[in-house]
Amino acid sequence: MKKIFLVILFLNFNFLHVFSVEPDIFVQSTVNRASEILTKNISQEDKIVKLKEIAKETVDIQGVGFYSLGAARKNLNKEQKTQYFKLFEDYFLKSFSSRLSEYTNPEIDVLSKKVLSENYTIVNSVLRGTSERPEVKIDWRIYTKNKDNPLIRDLIIEGLSLARTQKEEFASILNSNDGDINSLFKSLEKFSKN
Repeated sequence: MKKIFLVILFLNFNFLHVFSVEPDIFVQSTVNRASEILTKNISQEDKIVKLKEIAKETVDIQGVGFYSLGAARKNLNKEQKTQYFKLFEDYFLKSFSSRLSEYTNPEIDVLSKKVLSENYTIVNSVLRGTSERPEVKIDWRIYTKNKDNPLIRDLIIEGLSLARTQKEEFASILNSNDGDINSLFKSLEKFSKN
């Protein structure tokens, strides 16, 4: 009986290990899925809905939200945190999908990866240039704590971190309003409703 249990345990371990996802393969698979949607002959609204679904599966929206809020997150109570994450998710998904839906055929090639730690890997890629736009270098910061479910934490486009830019934007809103979190909530809500 003990032998059977050990064999099952070993098989389960190997099964999980075999299906862990490498960050570079994860990124290429994600961009291929997005590209497939963007080249489909469907309405802009349908593209946005499908792109939002991909983002929910592949982006650590909560992690990005925490980072974007910076030190201000320490001052939030439980209700404010819940409200913030709901508003941030709506804001993020709208921002992400509407920007991406403008591309008709984004061809992204994954070039390499660099393991920074057990929890983070940078995946280097390039958005191929066309007659309308130049080639763009895109680095993906992938959170790899769970090897079976890597998640995107940041995009660095031509050296500019989108997460850091967002954090600075949120800090600016808070600084202009004496640190009042409701001012940020109103800005996020207004963006999502427009």
